[in-house]
Amino acid sequence: MSAASQTGSTTAASIADFSSTSSSSGTNDGYNDLGTDDFLKLLIQELQNQDPLNPMDNSEMVQQIGLIREIGATDELTGTLTTLSDNQQLVTASGLIGKQVSGLATDSSQVDGVVDRVTVETNGENEARSIKVHVGGKTMILENIRDIQTG
Repeated sequence: MSAASQTGSTTAASIADFSSTSSSSGTNDGYNDLGTDDFLKLLIQELQNQDPLNPMDNSEMVQQIGLIREIGATDELTGTLTTLSDNQQLVTASGLIGKQVSGLATDSSQVDGVVDRVTVETNGENEARSIKVHVGGKTMILENIRDIQTG
């Protein structure tokens, strides 16, 4: 087997291994930063380095394209679910305005009082949103509210 053919087989095996590893364990942090673009680069690299006398089988190509599309769809679904979750948290926090709450402030002190307002902060590093409620002079993240009293 030529070096180019071995490279193509290794790349195909790597893509297949990634797919089975990421779907079965879901905890392999080494692959979290890989996206659709990375797999397209792998596929292009494999096509450029394949042995012209022994090209990739059509079924292998279709399988790899299917893997790329599956990863792209998963990335899109993850983004949609994250947006939906963020929006739901904002709706929940907005419904707390004027209600009596208790919980832990961002400075780890106990807070009891009426929610004055809600703010959304975005982490510039990874664009993660954080929904915060304000009680008097204290700020609480939504997850740290322990008790909500109506009326």
